Formats: sequence, C-alpha cells, structure tokens
Amino acid sequence: MLDSRNIIAISNIGFGTSGARGLVSDFTSNVCGAFTVSFIHVMKASFSFSMIAIAIDNRPSSLAMAQACATAAAQCHVDVVFYGVVPTPALASCAMAQGIPCIMVTGSHIPFDRNGLKFYRPDGEINKSDEIAIINGEFTYEPIQQLQKLSVDHTASNDYITRYSSLFSRPWLSGKRIGIYQHSSAGRDLYPQLFQQLGAEIILIGRSDTFVAIDTEAVSEADCQKAIEWTQRYQLDALFSTDGDGDRPMLADENGHWLRGDILGLLCAKALNIEALAVPVSCNTAIEQSGFFQFVIRTQIGSPYVIAAFEELNPFYKCVAGFEANGGFLLGSTIEVDGNTLSALPTRDAILPVLMVLYHAISSSRSVAALVTDLPQRYTHSDRLTEFATERSKKIIAIGQENSQVLLGQLGLLGDELSSVNVIDGLRFIFVNGNIIHLRPSGNAPEFRCYAESISIIEAKKLVNKVLTQLSIINFYS
Repeated sequence: MLDSRNIIAISNIGFGTSGARGLVSDFTSNVCGAFTVSFIHVMKASFSFSMIAIAIDNRPSSLAMAQACATAAAQCHVDVVFYGVVPTPALASCAMAQGIPCIMVTGSHIPFDRNGLKFYRPDGEINKSDEIAIINGEFTYEPIQQLQKLSVDHTASNDYITRYSSLFSRPWLSGKRIGIYQHSSAGRDLYPQLFQQLGAEIILIGRSDTFVAIDTEAVSEADCQKAIEWTQRYQLDALFSTDGDGDRPMLADENGHWLRGDILGLLCAKALNIEALAVPVSCNTAIEQSGFFQFVIRTQIGSPYVIAAFEELNPFYKCVAGFEANGGFLLGSTIEVDGNTLSALPTRDAILPVLMVLYHAISSSRSVAALVTDLPQRYTHSDRLTEFATERSKKIIAIGQENSQVLLGQLGLLGDELSSVNVIDGLRFIFVNGNIIHLRPSGNAPEFRCYAESISIIEAKKLVNKVLTQLSIINFYS
C-alpha cells in the first residue's frame, strides 16, 4: 500500500494559480493516483457521490494521466465518466449539472513538457483550503500496475454547445465570417459547430498535430502577425481562438488586432449588464474608470480568489461576474441573456466573453474596434521571462517589499515619482504619471511576469521590455 501524502510530498508538484502543475516526468501514474484518491476523500467529507467526471486537453501526456486518475478512482469504489478532449469549462459545467466532482487533465498554456490536474467540487472549483487538504491527505491505495482503458462519452461536448446555441432566439451571426484558429485547443472541434449554429460562415485556420502553448496574457509577435494576415486574407469579421484547454479566450477584431483579455472581459460584463465585478489586481484600471459597474473588488491573481469574492458580492447584487487578465470569464450568478436564462458557471470560460462582445457589436451596429475605442484609453502590455528560477523570483519580490526604491533603481525606473505600491499579489508600482508596473512570479511555471499599464500601448510595451531586460541581466545576489 502507498501513502498518498508521502507521494504528493516528494512529487515536486504543487498548486499554482489554477490547479496542480509540474513536469510531465513528475506526473507518474502513482502521483496522479495519489492526487485522485486524496481529492475523492476530501470531497466525500462534504458531498455524497458515486461518480466523478474526467476530461483532457490535447497534450501527448494527458490521456495516460487520465487513465491513472480513473484507475485510482476505481480503488475508491467511484465510477468514472470520461468526456475525452473537451474545454475545461465544458467539463465543469456538465459535472456541476450532475452534482459530481471532476478532474481536468491539463497544463493550460504552459509548454507541453509540463501538465497538470485541475479539480472541481460538485459546486465549482476547489478552494485554497481544499488544495491544502488534498496535499496533506493521509490515504492509502494499491500501486497502479495497469492503466484503465477509457471510452469517450460526448455529453459534455454536446451540452456545452447547447449552453450557448440555445441562449439566443435567432442566428445573429448570419452573414459574418468568423475565423477559428484551432491549433491544438481542446475545443477546436466544438467551436465550429457552435458558431455555425449561430449562423456564421466559418473559416478554419492553423490546426496543429503538435501541442501549441498559447499564453493569452503574452501573445507572441508571430501570432499577432498571423491574426492580421488571416483577417485580411479571408476577409474576416473576427478571429477566435483559446489557450490549450479552452478556458482563456482570444478575439481579434475586424482589423486582426487581438483584444487584451481584461478589455474583452470588461466589454462582456457591460454587455451582460453585470452589477458587481471581482477581478484580479493585475487587470486594467479602465474597469473602474468606465463607470459601468456599481462595485468592483480587486483580488489576488487566480480564479479561486475571484470565486471566493463572489461570496461577498452575491448577497448584495443580482448580477455578479468576474474575469482575469487572461480573458477567462467567470459567471458568478444566474442571469438572463436575450430573454433566456444562463446558469452561473464560476470557472474561467472562453466562449461567453467572445459571443457577448460580438453580440453587443452587432446589436449596436458598431465594430468591435469601435467598442474598444469607446473605453477609457488605458493600455496594458505584458510579457514574461521563461525558465526563470523560482528562488530568483522570490528574491526580486523580497527586495521590492523591503525597499521599493532599491528595486526601482535596479530596474532604471527612479526617474518617475512613485505614488503607491500594492502588494496584494507580487509588486504593483503605481506612479504619479499614471503608469503602472506589476511584477509577479508565475504560479504555474518557472516564469516571471511583468505587466505594464499606460496611456499608450507604445509606452506600455517600452516599460515591459525595459523591466524584463533589466531583470534578465541583474545579479540579485551580489
């Protein structure tokens, strides 16, 4: 017999901002099994169930990890329904409707040599206390000798399409040409069906047999150029894509320019008539400056923190939602759209923000670009240093927390007068001239992120490039 707590403790895998993440080589069958057994026992302390749902993304390692999870679940006398390759929100929505827990095998946007496990309670994402309980759970199980074979149930795929196709009373995308950048997204075979049911002419682009790691918070210059070229070549009204597991959206306007995730979320929340918002501290300040919302609460970065804030907002507001800088939209309450009811889905979703922004643009006879222009002109840019040691990241944050002027001097930013420093998640420097620099280690990989906000995109990009260049060359241990 094996002890799940000991296996997890030595696995080099921990919880980040969204699930347990690590190298594929660390996600052995017994590590996946230990996480599954611990998760099931933690859930049984609060919920009654005899089945869990599992789904995967298109990473080469995901199927074997799902098989290991299913094998371990059987040892707990829990049945498994396997939904195959589907977007994370499709799995979550279907499992919540059935009142059962679920596990999504995905590394989201991080490189394919890494992967992860994302866990859901019957009522939504696990919280931080659940994560601690899973890590520390003392449960035993038999070592996995042979992986359980899995057959695909298509219920989650079909229900996810129906969730949004049935929301509207007419094919309102009729006459519109929508490009779908498929790459290796978990939802690449679902999205064409949905957009076609809504009346659009679909152009499928860029399908890949190898895994493509797309980070919606740091879209590559190559993908930016592709969007412009594809939009022009195919005469698209919009271009749509997502990250690897389909919970973070990408929408390019009629000019082929990708919208920042928080701007996409802001426009979606306005279109839905949301009253109160929960958003991470890294999101664009145009949210408050727009004046669209009765109340905005800022949280730490990560969907568990946004969801926790819903508990504070729901007693006082009828329409509650949240979104992250990556564009993932979380619906915190059941609302009405086009005369139809849309149930709450408190996890990141990529489809809702894209549909609502397109719907709002068409209904108001405006272009997507015009909707963006109407917002307060605050521009955000972000990028990251990859393979950046976690120890080094912690040292940088510690220096800034101890003496912000020392760190700003090392980054060459002492010329701008500092207004305030926000330490709710990383270091967020707010300057008197309105510029904002936000430094933060990634919660999912050995990466260091820099966000910048300014009155022009050129200035925001200059700030990010300057800071990351300095961070890459400074010896913080001298």
